[in-house]
Amino acid sequence: MSLLPSGPLNRALAAAVAVAVLATGGYLGYEKWVVDDPSCAPGVEQRGDRNECIGVTDGAYVFTDELKQVSARIKAENDRVADSSPVTVALMIPMTSAAPAERRELVEQVQGAYLAQHWANDDRNKDKRQPPIRLVLANPGRGYQQWRAVADQLAQAVTDDKQNLRAVAGINISIAETEQAVRYLTADKHIPVVAGPMTADDIKNTPADPRRYPGLARIAPGNADQAGALTSYGAAVKPEEALVIEDTRDNDNYLSTLRQTFEKLTKGAPNAPETYQSPPDFNDEGNLANDFHQMVPSICTSAATTLYFAGRPVQLRQFLVELGNRKCNKHYTVVTGSHASTLMVDAKFADKWDALTAGAGITVRYTALAHPDTFGEKSTEAPGGSKEASKDLADLLGQPDTKAPDAIGPADLRDGRVIITYDSVSTAIAGIRDRTVGEVKKPSTDDVVRSWLRMHGEYRVDGASGWICLDQYGNAHNKAVPIVHLDPASKNAVLDTLAWPLGHAPDANCAIGSDG
Repeated sequence: MSLLPSGPLNRALAAAVAVAVLATGGYLGYEKWVVDDPSCAPGVEQRGDRNECIGVTDGAYVFTDELKQVSARIKAENDRVADSSPVTVALMIPMTSAAPAERRELVEQVQGAYLAQHWANDDRNKDKRQPPIRLVLANPGRGYQQWRAVADQLAQAVTDDKQNLRAVAGINISIAETEQAVRYLTADKHIPVVAGPMTADDIKNTPADPRRYPGLARIAPGNADQAGALTSYGAAVKPEEALVIEDTRDNDNYLSTLRQTFEKLTKGAPNAPETYQSPPDFNDEGNLANDFHQMVPSICTSAATTLYFAGRPVQLRQFLVELGNRKCNKHYTVVTGSHASTLMVDAKFADKWDALTAGAGITVRYTALAHPDTFGEKSTEAPGGSKEASKDLADLLGQPDTKAPDAIGPADLRDGRVIITYDSVSTAIAGIRDRTVGEVKKPSTDDVVRSWLRMHGEYRVDGASGWICLDQYGNAHNKAVPIVHLDPASKNAVLDTLAWPLGHAPDANCAIGSDG
């Protein structure tokens, strides 16, 4: 029995109703499966309040447009070694940011990681060994907010025979979230971690707590080591001529250890530190320019000429601009930590360099994690570093053939980010390959952890940033510390000298004494 009378008009009406039903169903399906689908790509999905694409990729997915070129090179290299039983190293850093300077830095870190992979697999590398290296990019989101989900992905990759993840590298900022991530990866998941530009003194293994982060290796000198280098360099600074400017924000390990370091260096100074508190996201400007504006007259009336600045780059920029507008005609030296290198890629500082030349001038001096001139062509090579390692990295950036990484986008070694990440991934690779002996073709993660104990003397890593000799706790021993200043003429960092945490270079064998 028909529910509608027959006839052309009614048949057309029935067809229209059917089309409408199908269209509605299709739209609802689109809403359910496309609009609400959190997947960005295989292994990557939207998470958190910002709906960031979080997860792990072999380069097939591009987290931000600035990473397009280098991601393509990583994908090509991974595809090239796919049939050669590779093992995987993951670069775990935030891959997105609203701050242009931070985006420039993350690109440099990915470039450094790729260069390490490329050189490790390159037939021209006289030290080339097995197994081939696969590189993946692991994005834990801004401020490492989604670190747990990504860490669990990486843990699954350890047991996946196609991925064979053996180390995580690159951890780059010292905050509470990175501390939690490092502890989870090392203590809970037993995955070796090689930190990159992470300098806080309270995220490491120590004699008092040697297994807090089992499997953690740190290749950069910590804040205390940097202070030791500064002490040997700036011994002439009198306490009465020093003043600390410090950020009191909580949950930032870089800030807290930098504060402690600078307060020790200025013990006996007549003036208490000038303090401020940055926003929860240290890339936010806040209203701190006004705070620094009000702070400058007090600085001028003090006897201080050396200012120790315990703060992040955005606040350093704001402070320097206000100090450049001071009314007193005094020259100041502002001493700060390694994160000051960001000023070189900070677009908001690009037209503010004249703050350093205003009045009697400002010298901004900081302890860099790496600098291309430290062991470059014109350096006087001494124990503690290698011209050859520095040249290898410089040559990688200049190779003309189509297989070389000349298509990774603009790369600059001056701020040290490319170099220190290159060394972080290279150290992870060395730890993997040093355990590949005899019948062992793919060492376990525990094997790699044990390799940190051998990484000194003959088995040190000749990093582009200097020798990487790990002590029994996995910390870089007496690592070279370049002391640099910002040059307003070239808008770059210029090497002043090379200093050492122990006040002297290591011996030719990179020996570590019984006291560590």
